Amino acid sequence: MRNAALTLGIIAGIIGLFVGFFSYGYTEAVTRYGEIEGLAEQVRNIGLVRTMAVLAPLLALAGGAMARARALWGGVLMLASALCMMLGFGWGVFTMFPITMAGLGGVLALAAGKPDRPVSHF
Repeated sequence: MRNAALTLGIIAGIIGLFVGFFSYGYTEAVTRYGEIEGLAEQVRNIGLVRTMAVLAPLLALAGGAMARARALWGGVLMLASALCMMLGFGWGVFTMFPITMAGLGGVLALAAGKPDRPVSHF
C-alpha cells in the first residue's frame, strides 16, 4: 500500500503542477491584459488560486515521496493536497484526476498496515 500511495502521490503532484501552471498563468494573463467578456474572465479570489497553484502540487509530491518511510505524514500531506486542489481549483475535467489520486494515495498511506518505526532524526 505504501508503494501505491507513493506512486499516486507523485502522479497527482505532476498532474497538479500542470493544472497549477495553467491556473497561475491564466490569472496573470487576465490581470495583465484584461478580461474578455464571455471568454476570459478573472476568478473571484486570485490569491487563493495562485497560492493553491503552488502549494497543492508540492504537498502531493512531498506526501508521495514520504509515503514509504513516513506513511502517516505522507498520507496527511496528500489528503491536504487533495483538499487544497478542491478549494483552489474546484472539481472539473482537469482537476478530478489529481484530486482523486492524491486523496486515494493519502487514504492508502494512512491505511498502511505496519506502523512507522520510531527513528532518531539526528
